[in-house]
Amino acid sequence: MKAAPAPRPEKPPAPFGDLSRAGITELCDLARVIWPGKTRSGSEKRRAGVLLLFRHLAKQPGDTWQERWDASGFNDENAPPVSVLGRQGVGYDRSNLSSALRMAFAARIIQPSLSGFRANKFIDYPEPFREVQKEPRLDEFFETVDAQQHLTAPHRFRAKFDLACALTTQGIALEHLTPSALLHYSLENRRLGLTYGKSNDHTRFAALAAWEILHKMGHFPAGTAPTLRTFIYDGQRTVEELVDQYGIKNAGIRQLLIDYLVRRRSDTDYVTLQGLARHLASHFWSVIEELNPDQKDLNLNNDLYDQWRAEIQHWRRKGETDRTKIRKDPSAILLAVRALYVDLHSWAVAEPERWAQWVAPCPILPRDLKGFGKRRREVNRRMADRTRVRQPLLPVLVRHVEDRYEHLAGLLEAARPVPLGEPFEHQGRHYNRTNSREDRRRAKILAEPSVRVIDNATGEMINVIMAEESAFWEWVAVEVLRHSGIRVEELVELTHLSIRQYERPNGEVIALLVVAPSKSERERVIPMSAELFHAVAQIIRRQTRNGQAIPLLSRYDTHERTWSEPMPFLFQRQRGTVRQVIAPSTVLNMIGRSCEEIAETNPAFAGTKFTPHDFRRLFATDVVNGGLPIHIGAALLGHLNLQTTQGYVAVFAEDIVQHYQEFLNHRRTLRPEGEYVDVTADEWAEFEEHFDKRKVELGNCARPYGSPCQHEHACIRCPMLQVNPKMLPRLTEIEKDLILRRKRAEEEQWLGEIEGIDMTLTFVRTKQADAARLAQRAPVSLGIPTTRPRPE
Repeated sequence: MKAAPAPRPEKPPAPFGDLSRAGITELCDLARVIWPGKTRSGSEKRRAGVLLLFRHLAKQPGDTWQERWDASGFNDENAPPVSVLGRQGVGYDRSNLSSALRMAFAARIIQPSLSGFRANKFIDYPEPFREVQKEPRLDEFFETVDAQQHLTAPHRFRAKFDLACALTTQGIALEHLTPSALLHYSLENRRLGLTYGKSNDHTRFAALAAWEILHKMGHFPAGTAPTLRTFIYDGQRTVEELVDQYGIKNAGIRQLLIDYLVRRRSDTDYVTLQGLARHLASHFWSVIEELNPDQKDLNLNNDLYDQWRAEIQHWRRKGETDRTKIRKDPSAILLAVRALYVDLHSWAVAEPERWAQWVAPCPILPRDLKGFGKRRREVNRRMADRTRVRQPLLPVLVRHVEDRYEHLAGLLEAARPVPLGEPFEHQGRHYNRTNSREDRRRAKILAEPSVRVIDNATGEMINVIMAEESAFWEWVAVEVLRHSGIRVEELVELTHLSIRQYERPNGEVIALLVVAPSKSERERVIPMSAELFHAVAQIIRRQTRNGQAIPLLSRYDTHERTWSEPMPFLFQRQRGTVRQVIAPSTVLNMIGRSCEEIAETNPAFAGTKFTPHDFRRLFATDVVNGGLPIHIGAALLGHLNLQTTQGYVAVFAEDIVQHYQEFLNHRRTLRPEGEYVDVTADEWAEFEEHFDKRKVELGNCARPYGSPCQHEHACIRCPMLQVNPKMLPRLTEIEKDLILRRKRAEEEQWLGEIEGIDMTLTFVRTKQADAARLAQRAPVSLGIPTTRPRPE
């Protein structure tokens, strides 16, 4: 997106426009007030810097200082800083030259370009600029920035700097700064690659915080987007724009495709509509026009159709002339075009005046789609193989992300109280807190300064706060994905309102996770396991620390190209000057990075990566193999039919799935439709009674509803047993009893009994470890939102 700066209003002449000898003296006096020197010699050095700068500019061609500045080369892109004019090796000359230029910019003697301004590193520019300008509105902006407690001191400085830099480079006062002018400044920063620090993630756009604060002040006109990102990002394209981007020359066909897509838009989402427009306008008709520019309707002859079929077997990028890359699956294009012909046939019956003129025989015959089912089965086979490969690797990945987060969380807790520059030890490793000039400066001005340490064994410098935050979000993302089976888009759309609770008549509370409608446009509810509940609780603890409420944010959906209403999203974090919801691609990159780290020491991960959707397939496989009926698994996953769920369950043999499907179909044909009625009170009571029967001495049995115990109540060995941490003493008693029994069996030489006791001991100790891990987790108040009373 391009934005032109606002038209520059007429401004009064600069107070030092001519900069005569008296003007230089006056400028030096002003500099002494704004930047008072600690000694007389310091003031003299600054005066010398002013003289050195303007004596150099006086040698340049031009009638004004602005013309001479433009001719000096310091205003060009990739220009050097003015400090190069200082004597080599003399630091105060270079520093005083920068101070003199800063004064000339602030006093508007010179109006620099953005690259000319940013080529010079100023220690402080916003406050001196504010002092010189003496604008009440500018003073109000600075005070509003200082009141933003959610911004750190560097981010508050960045907001002030962006505004001062924009006003300086565009030569306007704050009252003339329009949204277009600030957008132009932001895009120019991005074009020139002028970012802050070393990050290239959250600094892609400058002036993010400045825009939000100006909007809060009411500076921008009514209706202006509240954030710069909202203002920049394009929304959904119209159907006309989707079609016209492919340059269809036949006006009749263009209008037909527009009308067809408008009709289809009501029953599909925007992403599907985009793909349909691409298939019909680009892959179908644009190619037809290239092959036969005289084609006027949809009635294609056999030769033209065969040529088109040959063309779509390959693909090329926009601007390329050769179609050399093989298209993996052209059947999607064939299906879209065939649907167009079939829809026109059926619609023409009801509305002949609108569609009948375009009805033509469909050139795509059923035999052309032969092999489509085979290709789909091949895709399912590859996905099944992918799941089988990753299933044994999942515990390794889970342990890696959990151990890294726990290590960094412990390191942060150990490093925080250590003074700068002092050594300390954590988990047997020796570290040192860094003690740079930046660390000392941040320690003075920040309420929570950064914690950076050096690992003495490797020499690696670690920003512990950033590393711990990244490790936390990766850990909770993996936990929520693998225990809920939700899609990554649904993951980042979870809000505080997604957490619900259901209280049974006996007082037992069941935690529920409500997943907002996404792909299938169906809301669903997932009962939360202890591990899923713990991960969600840790997110809420982090978001509500220091007693703050979860901030309300708007999330940009990159697929639908829409902004959500402000919501308390769970997966949000502070990135630079803005707080934003984590993107699905960020989750993908975090998990991929961990797989690469594991691959360095584990050959099984070489060339293997997990994606968020892999966790969904693994979840489906786990719950169905655990005995959960497949139709309930489909409901948990949000699938509209069982065949989709069957494709996710990788370890099911095809004959078993087919047999199960035939059994379900046969059973449904035998049962009359009248039996599918609403649940009665007795049936609901029976359903609740099932959960009471699952309560055992050591905790809770997780077997599915309506299923008997398959292990003859041998709970210690049963994987369905969820041990209550309160029963750890009872497990200890059972372990001691088993040890005594084993000793007796050894004395009596009961070898079969010894083998059984050893197996039971293994299960007991595994359940002890799991229960102990749960017991170590501190309880977290979820702060489940309640309905506010309506004002009278």
